[in-house]
Amino acid sequence: MRSSPLLPVILCGGSGTRLWPLSRETYPKQFLALNGDGVSMLQDTARRLDGLATSIPKAQPLVICNADHRFLAAQQLQEAGVDGAQLVLEPMGRNTAPALTLAALAASPQAVLLAMPADHVVGNPARLTQAVESAWPLARDGAMITFGIVASRPETGYGYIQKAQAIEGCSAHAIQSFAEKPNLETARAYVASGNYLWNSGLFMVRADQWLKAMAALQPAMLQACRAAMEGASRDMDFIRPHAESFAACPADSIDYAVMEHLPRQPKLGIPACVMPLDAEWSDLGAWDALWDVLPHDTNGNAQTGQTLAVDTRNSLLFSQTCMVATVGVDNLVVVETADAVLVADKRRTQDVKKIVAELKTQKRTLASTHRKVHRPWGWYDSIDAGERFQVKRIVVNPGAQLSLQMHHHRAEHWVVVKGTAEVTNGDKTFLLAENESTFIPLGNTHRLANPGKLPLEIIEVQSGSYLGEDDIVRFEDTYGRTVNEGVSPKV
Repeated sequence: MRSSPLLPVILCGGSGTRLWPLSRETYPKQFLALNGDGVSMLQDTARRLDGLATSIPKAQPLVICNADHRFLAAQQLQEAGVDGAQLVLEPMGRNTAPALTLAALAASPQAVLLAMPADHVVGNPARLTQAVESAWPLARDGAMITFGIVASRPETGYGYIQKAQAIEGCSAHAIQSFAEKPNLETARAYVASGNYLWNSGLFMVRADQWLKAMAALQPAMLQACRAAMEGASRDMDFIRPHAESFAACPADSIDYAVMEHLPRQPKLGIPACVMPLDAEWSDLGAWDALWDVLPHDTNGNAQTGQTLAVDTRNSLLFSQTCMVATVGVDNLVVVETADAVLVADKRRTQDVKKIVAELKTQKRTLASTHRKVHRPWGWYDSIDAGERFQVKRIVVNPGAQLSLQMHHHRAEHWVVVKGTAEVTNGDKTFLLAENESTFIPLGNTHRLANPGKLPLEIIEVQSGSYLGEDDIVRFEDTYGRTVNEGVSPKV
């Protein structure tokens, strides 16, 4: 059978609430560089198969992500040198099974899909590519493979896969059963037996075989996804499934929806296999998991940023903007960002999501938004605010521009700190160099653009009776945003 290339499918949804305050809804963990090398988890995932054998044809990734993160995902892929990736935008989250179904419907029927969550760490990617190469013939011939992590300890936070007989000619095994997250005693028994692997959430299956399984096991889910893709529209380089159709889709994971049923459904003709994987893998779900994968000092501390640990042991110190110092503590997580500080017992990091839930109950924006906010054209940082004023540092990427807009309730002063600004102010368009400024009166139509080849940086001082981000009326926008998409006029 002639096969299409291996198609990496990057599952890039989720909000990462257990990694608050660093991970938030508008900038979740998959877009963060957590290991200190400046490479985000999405970028690392997109480049993870660079060492794949040339005998296996590989296509550029297909990324399934939240519609609100589309420009962020596209920019990070471009920065990583990943050109030609497809981005399918989920109108809302429906878990991994519908996400993979959207990918299968967007792919050619014979494409071999490799589903990879964007929030995993693989310390030894060469071993992952070796496992993928071993699984390739099985997937090409119609099997569905999950990659089971060789357990290094009795972990109670992961599900387990019980191996059955070995498959001739490769390292994979048939699957005996799946097990939920066990208690510690059961986890110890699993690891001691040598017959159980951690369930990684990595899957490999041909597109037509996945759709065949969905038709038999989850017909309502397949019907909703098919309707969403048939009604999809293209927006710039993005594929937007029909929102109303996708909203009707049941939510479930790849494991529960399909994979766990296959060993009991031999008539489907889709063998279920598990490929052992020992690649220094981690599901980076909470702060204790980050502590586990980062380098430790002689006292067992993992430190990032400006930190100082005195008589401190087995702790994670993470600083973004200022010094974090500890004295005489053990087993703590201390995380500092520009607008929040987290201090937690390292054994209770799963409960950080309760903080996010409480912030949402209190309607605090800290639950979802950072002080530094990313936009398609660059970013801004609200560096000071008070009654009737706000100060922002704004950086505009080369060749980018903000929307043509106006405000009902505020005026703005712009001072160019670095680069050259092209300014539209009312009926005039002109250039500003470094140390030059302009005043935008309340109600004036205006736009800021960067015509140069280097980032443009300005300081914006807002003054007025209302300074919220929803006091924007857009008239034109390069990025297809409308007044109803996250930013709308106050009046």
